[in-house]
Amino acid sequence: MTELSPNTANLSTNITITPASNTVSPKNSTPSSPQLQHQTTSAATTNTSTSTSSHHRRGSSINSATGSPSRNRSNSSSANVLTPTPSHHQPAHTITRQRRSSSLIQHLEPDTLDTKIDQALNPNVNANWVHQKGAWVIHVVIIMLLKMVFNFISVLDNDWRWTLTNLTYDIGSYIMFHQVKGTPFEFNSGAYDNLTMWEQIDNGDQYTPSKKFLMLVPIGLFLISTHYSSYNLNLFIVNGISCLCVVIPKLAISHRLRVTLY
Repeated sequence: MTELSPNTANLSTNITITPASNTVSPKNSTPSSPQLQHQTTSAATTNTSTSTSSHHRRGSSINSATGSPSRNRSNSSSANVLTPTPSHHQPAHTITRQRRSSSLIQHLEPDTLDTKIDQALNPNVNANWVHQKGAWVIHVVIIMLLKMVFNFISVLDNDWRWTLTNLTYDIGSYIMFHQVKGTPFEFNSGAYDNLTMWEQIDNGDQYTPSKKFLMLVPIGLFLISTHYSSYNLNLFIVNGISCLCVVIPKLAISHRLRVTLY
C-alpha cells in the first residue's frame, strides 16, 4: 500500500479544511441585526398608514362632494324644525283684517324735511288764490246764482229751493276743499299729493282769516235755509247734516285725518 508523503497529507488537509472554513450557510450569509429589522418594520407601518390615510381622504372627499343620505336627511329635518314657514304663525286673514282696520281711520304723518323743502320752492298757486281780491265775494256770488237757478224750477216751493241751494253749495265745497287731493299743476315735485286743498291753505295753519271766512259761509247758509224753510223739522235735519259734513272737516281735530269707508 502506497504511503502518502507528509506534503501530500498536508495538501489534503488543506483541501478538506479550506471548503469547511470558506463554506457559509445561507442563513448566516446575511445576518439580521435588530436595527435592520426595526427599520424594515417601521417602513412597512409607514406605507400602510399612508395608504390608509389616502384611502380615508379619498372617501371623505367623495362623501363631502356627494353627501351621505343620512346626513342630508338629518339636515333637512333640522331645517324643517328650526326654520318654519311664516304662514304657520301668521294666517292670511289676520293680515287682511289689519289692513282693513288701518285703512278705515288713519292720520297722516308730518311732512319730512325734503317735502317741506319742495313745498317752499315755489308758491302754492292751488291754495293761495283764497287770499286774492274777490275770493271771498265769489262764494256769495255762487250762492246767489244757485238760488236763481232753483227759482226757475216752478215745481219747487221756497223751502226746497233754499234747501237745495244749501245742499248744492255744501256738496261742491266738500269735494273742492276736502275730497280732491294734490294740485292740478306740477310745480313742487308732488309735495302736495297727499294733502287736500284745505290742508294746503296757509301751509296747514288753523283759524286764519281765510279759513274763518270759509267756515262761516256754510254756517250762515244753514241759518238762512232754516229760516226760509219755516223751521221745518225734516228740512232742518237735512240742512243740519249737510252743514256738519262741511264744517267738521275744517276743524283742527280733523287736520290730516283720513276716513275711508270702502
